[in-house]
Amino acid sequence: MKSADTITNATLDTRRSVAVTGGVASATAIYASRAANAEVWDVEGRRYIDFASGIGVLATGHRHPKVIAAVNAQLECFTHTAFQVMGYQPYIELAERLNAIAPFKSPAQTLLLTTGAEAVENAVKIARMATRRTAVIAFSGAFHGRTSLTLAMTGKMSPYKRGMGAAGRDVYRIPFPMEHRGVSVDESIDALQSLFYADIAPDQVAAIIIEPVQGEGGFQVAPPKLLQHLRQLCDAHGILLIADEIQSGFGRTGRMFAIEHSGVEPDLVTLAKSLAGGFPLAAVMGRAEIMKCASPGSLGGTYGGSPIGCAAALAVLDVIEDERLLERADLIGARIRSRLTDIARRNDVLTIANLRGLGAMIGFDLVNSADGKPDGAAAKEVAARALLDGLIVLTCGTHGETLRILVPLTITDGLLDEGLSILERALIRPSGSVSAIR
Repeated sequence: MKSADTITNATLDTRRSVAVTGGVASATAIYASRAANAEVWDVEGRRYIDFASGIGVLATGHRHPKVIAAVNAQLECFTHTAFQVMGYQPYIELAERLNAIAPFKSPAQTLLLTTGAEAVENAVKIARMATRRTAVIAFSGAFHGRTSLTLAMTGKMSPYKRGMGAAGRDVYRIPFPMEHRGVSVDESIDALQSLFYADIAPDQVAAIIIEPVQGEGGFQVAPPKLLQHLRQLCDAHGILLIADEIQSGFGRTGRMFAIEHSGVEPDLVTLAKSLAGGFPLAAVMGRAEIMKCASPGSLGGTYGGSPIGCAAALAVLDVIEDERLLERADLIGARIRSRLTDIARRNDVLTIANLRGLGAMIGFDLVNSADGKPDGAAAKEVAARALLDGLIVLTCGTHGETLRILVPLTITDGLLDEGLSILERALIRPSGSVSAIR
């Protein structure tokens, strides 16, 4: 397309349909032009408040000045050497800082990677090498990635698994407790015991992996009782406990890592998303005695722990501390909860249920007013109406019924309130229907 041609959301969508595989779906049909903190402008100049943060990537907001300054400084030095060829200080410094805040008391070591799925896959590899076992236990509703192994652990068929064939061996699943769906913690524990009785012996299991707050599964919070039981069981049978903190980590829940709310110490932790303020970077943190079981050359990747990503992540850690974003997450969460509670009391809005979350990681369901069943279609329409009114908000959940709020922790109170007002308008029960944006 010639540069003189007008670029619009529609023209880009047309070009995309030809050039990009349809396997990559988008929640909206708008195309970003620029962004700052909690605001995004599309190519047509329309402004949006961002309650999605690139699916939880931007805890420090779009283009935080300290992050951009750190990246620019690194760009003046070098952009790539491959850490396996020639190491560099930012990788080591970031590993040191992550080890210092790791959610376990024993010494830690860190592996830096590029994507969340890569982090999860490497955590499983490390667990298998450390235990000399192969089996992994995951939970229903989990999302751990789209690679072959992580897809096997992801607990949602459509759109992630349909037509993919067998995704991986030695992966077992038990139900994640959700009281509002009739699944108690005790039932999840019983299912685990039944699994050990019928399908796989505990001494064959390398790891149990769990999201302390499920992301795609609907922002379901893992009950402390479950996490405590998993810790005891892992200790008893030599199984490693992996906390997938890719979406819930880096201050989103008011703690650096969501599992800290439970007081349970994992053995391995996976990180990505908000780790580097929008730059591709992921990590596996683990107890040093476990991480040392990996033989030289068994881990790594060409772009793993890129100098640019490391520089950004070091700045992100500074911003979280300097701007007290852990405290800010709790304040944001309280403000969102209060407003949503008030909205739910209105008699002209769609039926809101199961408001939940930790810190600023908040979700709620839309349900059918007659029978209380999940209403994914209503959630999709609310997101569409909100977008038309200038708010980006995402859905999730096993039936798509959950609206999830992932605001930058640097958002101002004014922008937060403005976004919540747009969401409130979108929740008003419509006389007709609005078709989804995509």
